[in-house]
Amino acid sequence: MGCRACIAACHTENHLTPGSPWITAIEYERGRYPNARTVFATVGCMHCEDPPCQVACDGVGAHAISRNDYGVVIIDYDRCIGCRYCAAACPYGAPQYNHEVASLFPEGGADTPHTLQERHPTHRKRAGVVEKCTQCWHKLEPAIEAGRADLIGKEPRYTPSCDAVCPVGARIFGDLDDPESAVSRHVARKNATQIKKAYGTRPLVHYVLEGGDF
Repeated sequence: MGCRACIAACHTENHLTPGSPWITAIEYERGRYPNARTVFATVGCMHCEDPPCQVACDGVGAHAISRNDYGVVIIDYDRCIGCRYCAAACPYGAPQYNHEVASLFPEGGADTPHTLQERHPTHRKRAGVVEKCTQCWHKLEPAIEAGRADLIGKEPRYTPSCDAVCPVGARIFGDLDDPESAVSRHVARKNATQIKKAYGTRPLVHYVLEGGDF
């Protein structure tokens, strides 16, 4: 419905740096007057099975991008050299160059940049590198380490913040390899699509779109 709660949650949870958003909203129209209406969608990293950003990064010898066993594509800020070849290679516009690390919070507040960056390596940003969505890996990893991966996508503390806050259940997160998971059943039932499939990246993010792709 275009409320952008997911974007606000991502900004807060992942210490947004102005100018490098991890998730953006797009609007487009369906139908014709007098039955036209606005359709909303959010776009971020697709966490591809064949990520072109990783190929580009490896090509320049930085090896700063990796895909873990759970399908999450992550950038190592200590290895990133800021060349931005990954951004050029990504067909979804996910990698964002971070010109400077600036806080959304007043100095001395409960969540200063230092406090946020101490949470997890994926928050230890620095200027001059590229960053993007991590599927809130800092929230998923504790569940996996505790042997409670079954709670991912079910409990907010183990679910990406963008998905956890959606007031209308438009976002569903879970294990696509588990045919019994809510997201797998939803994808099968709703005939979801992978946007820009022709790129051959095999994105793990699926969309249920009225009338096909956008």
